[in-house]
Amino acid sequence: MSAENPQGGAGARVRVVVADDQTVVRAGFRALLELSDDLAVVAEAADGEQAVSAARRTRPDVVLMDIRMPGVDGLEATRRIAAEPDLAGTRVLVLTTYEADEYVFEALRAGAAGFLLKDVEPAELREAIRTVAAGRSLLAPAVTRRVIEEFARLRAPLADGARRLAPLTGREREVMALVAGGLSNDEIGARLLMSPLTAKTHVSRAMTKLGARDRAQLVVIAYETGLVRAGAGE
Repeated sequence: MSAENPQGGAGARVRVVVADDQTVVRAGFRALLELSDDLAVVAEAADGEQAVSAARRTRPDVVLMDIRMPGVDGLEATRRIAAEPDLAGTRVLVLTTYEADEYVFEALRAGAAGFLLKDVEPAELREAIRTVAAGRSLLAPAVTRRVIEEFARLRAPLADGARRLAPLTGREREVMALVAGGLSNDEIGARLLMSPLTAKTHVSRAMTKLGARDRAQLVVIAYETGLVRAGAGE
């Protein structure tokens, strides 16, 4: 069953839905998050169907989404949330027990902003939620790039990769490749001798042209289209 508090805590800025089929896990995450004044759990969900419903009702900033749940799993729930225009401001942060979970790649492809292992340290969990709530993708941890590379390695680039990248300018492709390498806007600017703001503009234009929800999806598209190759380095 789900439990809701649509108003969140006093002065809360980041509103979170916790979706996991284990009651004790949900309770643990709620307790960890509510230690911080700027985080509030506004709903809990025991499966993907409840997670989507809770997101629609409460319009949270972040959904902490377990992948393996009965019925509608976290992957399908992530896909539904990412596809709803009314939930454009909601970011999904996937939770998994295994860093090599095959569904992690699919979740990023479906629109998740990043993922965390369930044994994440409390401070890291809270900071990750703040990061994705601010509109940034959780791509910094090397493990995220390893997962994307591993599953991109198992797939041949899409046959229409060149066509899909056709709307991009040469500079936008160059910037996108560096995003896929894990570089920040500051690092891209330094590499290409441009300001971080200009780098950000190129990233935003690439996302718009390719229909990418955020930088995480941009990275996935870079691998799927063959713009960058798994194991090829930066």
